[in-house]
Amino acid sequence: MPRKHILTATLPDGYVKTIGPTAVAYTHYWRIVATLENGKTEVFWGHTKSLAEATRKRTAAEYAARQRGWRDYAFEMVEVVRD
Repeated sequence: MPRKHILTATLPDGYVKTIGPTAVAYTHYWRIVATLENGKTEVFWGHTKSLAEATRKRTAAEYAARQRGWRDYAFEMVEVVRD
């Protein structure tokens, strides 16, 4: 049975996300904070197994902004640390 571990992602604004316990080797955490037309915000997040996969989420965010009519959005991506 694979060993499970805890992963931690710390974003530039100080937000700390804990992932796990998991046996999956996630490498990056991403977050999109979208400002909607009515001024409200929505947050989308996830974790990926590679930098390339996380980078593709940025392209998906651009597409989602156009499709959903977001007024603005911020895409953030950080490397996770195994505890």
